[in-house]
Amino acid sequence: MSSKLRILVPVKRVIDFAIKPRINKAQTGVETKGVKFSINPFCDIALEESIRIKEKDPNSVEKIHAVSIGSAKAKDVLRVALAKGADSSTLIDVGDQEVEPLQVAKMLKQVVEKENSNLVILGKQAIDDDSNQTGQMLAGLLNWPQATNASKVVIEGDSVSVTREVDGGADTLKAQLPMIITTDLRLNEPRYASLPNIMKAKKKPLETLKSSDLGVEIESRLETLKVEEPPARSAGIKVETVDQLVEKLKELKAI
Repeated sequence: MSSKLRILVPVKRVIDFAIKPRINKAQTGVETKGVKFSINPFCDIALEESIRIKEKDPNSVEKIHAVSIGSAKAKDVLRVALAKGADSSTLIDVGDQEVEPLQVAKMLKQVVEKENSNLVILGKQAIDDDSNQTGQMLAGLLNWPQATNASKVVIEGDSVSVTREVDGGADTLKAQLPMIITTDLRLNEPRYASLPNIMKAKKKPLETLKSSDLGVEIESRLETLKVEEPPARSAGIKVETVDQLVEKLKELKAI
């Protein structure tokens, strides 16, 4: 007999994907003042997949729990997650500290154990640091099977099949629960949170913890020396013939 799914969905608050980030004056990172923030797109896809699993078979899912690690402002993305269909949530308040993937994975491991989760669905990466490491590290810490970059997820009892795009085709992995899944862009199209559901979400549980409550010490293993804009690209030129192309390439010492 298969056990009910207790799905954990980590969500991260990031600068909205539609905004072009600007480097701050100190060149230590991107400017965050006066900028719109929203849920990380890959996290949104992970949340949507969790909700679809529950909608497809409500009896198979015991709960969907959203968790975010960040400042108190990250409550906004948790409220969105609750409005879309998550049942409960946890904010791990670390203030404005930058938290690297290993510490994130360690905190998530504690939340997995606290919530007795048997399936973690998370975005393959956040669009701010593009690390693409947290899911893999969490699988390693928990010693659970993992399937990354999912473009299709099929759950049958305790068996999970995950398809991912690879060069020249698709690769399908199969594993037993508990497991970790990281999501890719083409898995689904996330829904919008309706205003009535946003209002209802205010009544859903939102617990706040500190990293110390989970026994995790935040430490930086990386140091940012300088953040710069990429160099401007020079304008291209048009050539009329192959001979002109070869001549220009020789001028540039490309051939």
